[in-house]
Amino acid sequence: AMDMGVSLLSPFLALAVSCLAVLALWKRLSPQKGRLPPGPTPLPFLGNLLHVKTTNAFQSFLALRDKYGPVFTVYLGPRRVVVLCGHDAVKEALVDQAEEFSGRGELASIDRNFNGFGVALANGERWRQLRRFSLTALRNFGMGKRSIEERIQEEAQFLVEAFRETQGLPFDPTFFLSRTVSNVISSVVFGHRFDYEDQTFLSLMHKMNESFLEMSTPWAQLYDMFSCVMRYLPGRHNRIYYLLEDLKAFVADKAQANLETLDPNNPRDFIDCFLIQMEKKKGNPSSEFNMKNLVLTTLNLFFAGTETVSSTLRYGLLFLMKHPEVEEKVHQEIDRVIGRHRLPGIEDRMWMPFTDAVIHEIQRMTDIVPFGVPHTVIRDTHFRGFLLPKGTNVFPLLGSVLRDPKYFRNPDQFDPGHFLDADGRFKKNEAFVPFSSGKRACLGEALARMELFLYLAFILQNFSLKGLGPPEGIDLAPRVSGFGNIPPAYKMRLVPRC
Repeated sequence: AMDMGVSLLSPFLALAVSCLAVLALWKRLSPQKGRLPPGPTPLPFLGNLLHVKTTNAFQSFLALRDKYGPVFTVYLGPRRVVVLCGHDAVKEALVDQAEEFSGRGELASIDRNFNGFGVALANGERWRQLRRFSLTALRNFGMGKRSIEERIQEEAQFLVEAFRETQGLPFDPTFFLSRTVSNVISSVVFGHRFDYEDQTFLSLMHKMNESFLEMSTPWAQLYDMFSCVMRYLPGRHNRIYYLLEDLKAFVADKAQANLETLDPNNPRDFIDCFLIQMEKKKGNPSSEFNMKNLVLTTLNLFFAGTETVSSTLRYGLLFLMKHPEVEEKVHQEIDRVIGRHRLPGIEDRMWMPFTDAVIHEIQRMTDIVPFGVPHTVIRDTHFRGFLLPKGTNVFPLLGSVLRDPKYFRNPDQFDPGHFLDADGRFKKNEAFVPFSSGKRACLGEALARMELFLYLAFILQNFSLKGLGPPEGIDLAPRVSGFGNIPPAYKMRLVPRC
């Protein structure tokens, strides 16, 4: 009888909790001070769920842009978001009003792991301290200096070796690329590279790969909309939490090991630099240098430094197989400038405008984080005749900038000519913003650009790329499109060029 009572009570409890949640959240939705940009009328609690498909939120946003203009308001569940489309609106916010738009917005699917700690998701003074420190420490460990170039060259040689061992047979490049790219950032944050067969390392690569995929599923979009309810429900949306906790535990172990063997006069890596700073600021109550920020900032760098560049390369190889005439022109430029026998170096880039343009076009078309990472306005902000109340979340749709027809003549076509002038010289394009812009632009931009150039030059110096069928059969549609555009799964073959 007692079981019967409990089972009858459960639905009522769930209903009561849901009703309370609806009431509380509807209060948040009620008209607030401020003149918000136009947008579709939201339903209580559900917001604009009928207008924004969780399976393809990006296209839904473009449809709303066509109706309401480049700046509009949308309610993702009870959460109010102002969406910015196209280069002009995004630049006006992130660059011209950089300070006002410098807050980090809500990313509920991973906020449970980070809780506002770590450089990528922090705000205010915490973010300022961590960003300033991270930029300096990364620079000291060779971002933009020779030592990091040498690390990438060394790592690219290991990759070419591993590629040779495929002996022209079909293989999936995913983990070849993530291991090699991850080793570059690993050598900076952990002070060493991992062997490609290291099982712990392989397991980390799988977890990162899966996390990026999970963050981009419709489940994650739903969680971002209704986290207030979904965090209490079982289901696939919780998977990302456990994956990131595993990665956090790995970094925390590394930090602990470094602490026990630390020589303050001889820092080995980013973690050591952070530990030294912790010691220096020990007596300062407003210091943000603590173990929590150390672990989560290191995880931010490790994750972003692995997943984004390796996904871009993975997508890039597919674009080149789809467009063999482009690959052929890159081969010719490599043969002319570098030849077959010396290692590609970063200074070669200025003599290789076509290859540079191809890499830019790969990044533009791959559009790895189409929504951008959410921002928030840190005070009441006047923007284009509207008034955005402090704390309003803002999505700068980087994907809409990268395909802005005002700046790219064939926005939906793969065309390296977008980055070349009439004489075939490299031409910058101000709407090229895969690293975002303004105060929260990607910390690792210099490193990522160096990696993309060197890896592609190394791979194409040594191999021709072959799909398993004709180029016209290659489908470039992302496997999943959400927070990230996840490249489709594919196999390829490599034919040695020398």
